[in-house]
Amino acid sequence: MTETSEFDAYDARILSALQRDGRITMAELGRQVHLSQPAVTERVCKLEAAGVVRGYGAKVDYAALGYGIRAIIRVGRAEYARVVKLIEQTPEVINAYNVTGDDSWILEIAVIDVSHLDAVVTAFCLLAETSTCIVLNAPREHAPVLPARRESIKPPIRKVTGR
Repeated sequence: MTETSEFDAYDARILSALQRDGRITMAELGRQVHLSQPAVTERVCKLEAAGVVRGYGAKVDYAALGYGIRAIIRVGRAEYARVVKLIEQTPEVINAYNVTGDDSWILEIAVIDVSHLDAVVTAFCLLAETSTCIVLNAPREHAPVLPARRESIKPPIRKVTGR
């Protein structure tokens, strides 16, 4: 299973269910997707072996852990190795993306309060220009991802001109 064309409807349902609940039993997963437990176990093993399913983990509530603020830090152009080193040394960084465009990095962080936010942002300000946004809410996170299909791409909207 190396290409998304090898995915069928069962694989898509399995993948969706695993992303909703990584602790689901194979028996329950089989019931949900209408396959026997051995059949669903074999398919999950193939998804894992192909690297499609890379692991299982808990989704945590940052506020319940004492982090009152989540923020996005945009980091401008800076020496790649220095930014990577600082990211690795900063446990508050939840996600880090090296990106194209005006910024070089987009970081998601979780901090206790404004003074904690200031300390983390200041560390990155010493490397490059930054811009910070506080996350007010997240109406969509950890949405299930299914295999890409070209036929599901909608054509662009054509502009209507006066001609």
